[in-house]
Amino acid sequence: MTYDVTRREFVTTTAGALAGAALWPAGATASHAPSADGTVVLFQGDSITDAGRDRGAADANAARALGSGYPLLVAAAALAAHPDRGLRFYNRGVSGNKVPDLSSRWASDTVALAPDVLSILIGVNDFWHKLSGGYTGTVEDYEHQYAALLDETKRALPRARVIVLEPFVLHCGAVDNRWFPEFDQRRAAAERVARGAGATFVPLQQVFDDLARKSTPQYWAADGVHPTPAGHGVIAERWRRAAKL
Repeated sequence: MTYDVTRREFVTTTAGALAGAALWPAGATASHAPSADGTVVLFQGDSITDAGRDRGAADANAARALGSGYPLLVAAAALAAHPDRGLRFYNRGVSGNKVPDLSSRWASDTVALAPDVLSILIGVNDFWHKLSGGYTGTVEDYEHQYAALLDETKRALPRARVIVLEPFVLHCGAVDNRWFPEFDQRRAAAERVARGAGATFVPLQQVFDDLARKSTPQYWAADGVHPTPAGHGVIAERWRRAAKL
């Protein structure tokens, strides 16, 4: 499905990001800080990251290649704030993907791009497809496969900074009581994988739970899984904070 970002929400998110600090904290070590110019940022994941991107457009920083979700919001803010840095943003999220799907295309869609910053959001389909598509992967499978993927990444891209976003859902639409407690166990597994790999972990579930109590779950993710423009704005803001963008 595609996601339409309204002008007001886009401007609000971008303006907030422009008020942030530089991409990297002042105390970052040389092993984690990319070169001053030409930093490559890659977003990987499933449909939440895909966000209706044009897969026929592969150029860095192209709006249609970034989709209409949080990768576009992050890229737009950073490019506006740092026009002299030569930042390059890519989106390789693929709707429907699970961790094994990422693994099967990792060499061409990740390693070949040699990102300085690699952002991953994956996990919803690893459970959802057990309900709807006959997938049989367990929580343990998810954790082991995800850990192996990050181990592979560290070997192939030892200088890349990895950002792991917590998979999240909201209790509405397609998300009912069947999702729990297993989905919560998968969220915990994602955090363990991130910590074990020395990656930056970005919590999202509690953020959305708190927001949903102040409005409705549907306001942030109409079907419980795919964020609305407002939901993408929240992810973009949390990502920016984690990356010091």
